Amino acid sequence: METEEHLLSLKVMRLTRPTLASPFPVTCDSKDLPGNLLNNALQQDPTSVEGTETLCTGQFLLLPQTPVNIYLGETFSSYICVYSETENVVNNITVKVDLQTSSQRLPLFSNPPTTQLPPDKTVDVVIHHEVKEIGTHILVCEVTYQSPTGAPMSFRKFFKIMVLKPLDVKTKFYNAENDDVYLEAQVQNITTGPICLEKVALDASHLFNVASLNSTSNGESIFGKTTILQPQSICQFLYCLQPNEKLSSDLKLLSGATNIGKLDIVWRSNLGERGRLQTSQLQRMSPDYGDIRMTITELPNFALLEDLFTFKCKLVNNCDRTVELMIYLENVEGIAWCDISGRKLEPLPPLSHVILEFKCIPLIPGLRTISGIKLQDIFLKRTYTYNELGQIFVVVEEDHYK
Repeated sequence: METEEHLLSLKVMRLTRPTLASPFPVTCDSKDLPGNLLNNALQQDPTSVEGTETLCTGQFLLLPQTPVNIYLGETFSSYICVYSETENVVNNITVKVDLQTSSQRLPLFSNPPTTQLPPDKTVDVVIHHEVKEIGTHILVCEVTYQSPTGAPMSFRKFFKIMVLKPLDVKTKFYNAENDDVYLEAQVQNITTGPICLEKVALDASHLFNVASLNSTSNGESIFGKTTILQPQSICQFLYCLQPNEKLSSDLKLLSGATNIGKLDIVWRSNLGERGRLQTSQLQRMSPDYGDIRMTITELPNFALLEDLFTFKCKLVNNCDRTVELMIYLENVEGIAWCDISGRKLEPLPPLSHVILEFKCIPLIPGLRTISGIKLQDIFLKRTYTYNELGQIFVVVEEDHYK
């Protein structure tokens, strides 16, 4: 046996915090069928307090009874003990600890040789490592030493560690008309116990400016002071990403900006054990803006019935050539154009834009949709139709002043 061949022995223990245990008193009257069986068992329960066995007076710290799961992003801590099992002095003891994952081998500890180890003495090592991969990990502990006769000796032990996934993160993207990108992130707790989300932040790409929509105007979180997630529970977070000035002025660069950023999540579990998880680079579908793009830049929220209002649109040429366009305006239900239809616009150079102003008169009260704008490329004879550019609420004058 290995313990008989070597003068030293190795023990490896996982360092974990205790859990909170609550007493569950179950009792009955002595005249009932169980008699005093339940009462006697309750008096012997280590979580009960003498004299008040039937009362839940509080919680107690319970040492781990079974192997505790290790989750991605948590810190794995272990105590390694090398002790002498001989009556002789052992010389030049070296302890080396590595962690073998599916993709790499990580050195965790390597101490200078301990000159002498007297009988019944130990060499103690405590290691800490933040787990960054899911799956099977192998803790490799190697001990080398010299026997009293000067012969070099060594042995290794392997310990299997399973790393589980703590959170399930799902994301959805929405590309707004004004080039903003909205990100919805669903964070689900798939551990066996409750966790407290300490931080869920979006580390945006350098091309975007991020604004969190998860707090009130006072800066308080919409989830309250603490965000507790029970097992299998889900919490949703929303972020708005605005392209920076350089990106918003170049549509080709904007359409190619598919990298949004990474989610940085920090949580606490058990008695404050910290875990951190960072997602991979989040990708959105590349928006297709086409050769000619038109979006509304200024539009009032309300308009008076049969009263002229104006709005502005941004016309962008995303081509590599100068385009000449004809603009046509078609009346839609409830809105009449006060502009010239069939007029020619000024030539628009490649990768440039122009602001167009339109005038309309609302004819029917209620929510009206801005539609009916058509652009025709004179050279290619291609027609671009723009419907549902925006909406405006039409009110009668007396309702407006009320």
